[in-house]
Amino acid sequence: MQFRKTYLTLDETGYFPKTLLEYIKGEPALAPFYEYHPDIKEFKKAIEGRKNAGMNRQLLADVLMERYKANAPDTTEAVKKNIESIASPDCFTVTTGHQLCLFTGPLFFIYKILTTINVAKKLREEYPGYKFVPVYWMASEDHDFAEINHAYLFGRKLEWASAEKTGGPVGNIPVLSLKPLLDDLFAIMGSSPAASELRNIITQAYCNHATLSEAVFYLADRLFGEYGLVIVDAANTRLKREFLPVICDELENQNSCKLVEQTNTRLKEAGLEPQIYNREINLFYIDGDTRNRIEKQGSAYRILNTDKIFTADQIAAEAKASPEKFSPNVVLRPLYQQIILPNIAYVGGPSEIAYWLQLKGIFTHYKAAYPVLLPRCSALVIDRQSAERMNKLEIKLSDLFRDTEETIKEHVVKNSPVNTGFEEEKYQLKKIYDAMAMKIKQVDPTLVSLPEAELQKQYNAIKGMETKLIRAQKQKLENSVNQIRKLKEKLIPSGELQERHDNFIPFYLAYGKSFFSMLADNLDPFDFRFAVLRESDD
Repeated sequence: MQFRKTYLTLDETGYFPKTLLEYIKGEPALAPFYEYHPDIKEFKKAIEGRKNAGMNRQLLADVLMERYKANAPDTTEAVKKNIESIASPDCFTVTTGHQLCLFTGPLFFIYKILTTINVAKKLREEYPGYKFVPVYWMASEDHDFAEINHAYLFGRKLEWASAEKTGGPVGNIPVLSLKPLLDDLFAIMGSSPAASELRNIITQAYCNHATLSEAVFYLADRLFGEYGLVIVDAANTRLKREFLPVICDELENQNSCKLVEQTNTRLKEAGLEPQIYNREINLFYIDGDTRNRIEKQGSAYRILNTDKIFTADQIAAEAKASPEKFSPNVVLRPLYQQIILPNIAYVGGPSEIAYWLQLKGIFTHYKAAYPVLLPRCSALVIDRQSAERMNKLEIKLSDLFRDTEETIKEHVVKNSPVNTGFEEEKYQLKKIYDAMAMKIKQVDPTLVSLPEAELQKQYNAIKGMETKLIRAQKQKLENSVNQIRKLKEKLIPSGELQERHDNFIPFYLAYGKSFFSMLADNLDPFDFRFAVLRESDD
């Protein structure tokens, strides 16, 4: 398996938002909203700023080890060693977070994990006096089931439609109802050696565990444990207790809302729209199978969609007695992460980078270390058959990111036996009408607009003829036109980047686990361009 790597700038793809583009370019307008530039040399300052952070390292290591013993006792020695390292003051984590998507969801989950692993690797090389551990933060308390219950592979959407409960933290959802969907998946996968290997992993993950959180934990460990990836599920009472001062302050003073609103105003002044919506209280309340917003109404605290109402004293007492019931939303979750982890960098997608820029004021207020923000790597994987088809059809890489019909039109014009345009004819026609206009002007200047209007009518008629001619030529080139459509749909499915749509499973079936090592070798976390990985015989 050989892949050639080429690059496009993120701008050239047309798929990345303004905020991310300006961030990686270091635009001065964004400088007040983050602490460090996304450069490996900046980590020297970040390490100094993080050395004396007061998190309870031993507690974290103990909680992690307990979870692995319960959920993935057969994890690798690399993971166990990294967990032990976390207790040491010379160790820092590099973290990415993601939802518990079905079968890992779109490819960019894989890219986030491998980017995080590669950042830790490069930091170990650059700063050999320290230890750096890659971490996957499981968003097990999220409750948006519709965002995580499906995966796309081989042009099909596999959807988990019958989960027993969907109103609370998705991590608590039992996975028993996944059995029919697993049968469909395994039928699609076939019986190759790679399929058998992956079927075994998926079966162990989803059939030998009770909840989605446990299944995803095990699956991620089996896929990436050899790289030393440490998985954190922060839905833990002891870890939540470390966050208790912030929970209590949020309930009493609602500081996060005020601080984010101040930042949002400054972002808008810089010409950027805030990414996330801010609430007065940025906490949810978890009660059994439900996760609902906490809203302050006068002096009372109401749990929305329930009949629960607390006084200020009662909700403070509830938080101290059961901190696990209080779940930070997207505004406070990054702060929770930084308080319980010795974290030095966060790897995120475009939307994540954008909302982290809204949060620096919160970190300053709580005297918490703000990490280096690193965009995850982005890539397009082109298999050998598609690469050969691109060559045969003379489709350039840039054509993949253009409108499909424009690409087809260019192909038709290029391969037509006659010129499908009438540029010469329009030129000659304009000369005729210009001559008419000169004559009319000499007789009656008020009529000089008549030839111009008639010429425009002729242009419109010619445009109609060009359209019909191209349509007729398309029919003659129907085979190659259909191939272009299929190629675009395969590589830019449904008009989305491949990484935001396709699941990793088809690639694993084609290349085995070496697919991950190929990506790891080719994704440079400090090169903020779009990588195109084209399979070849070279």
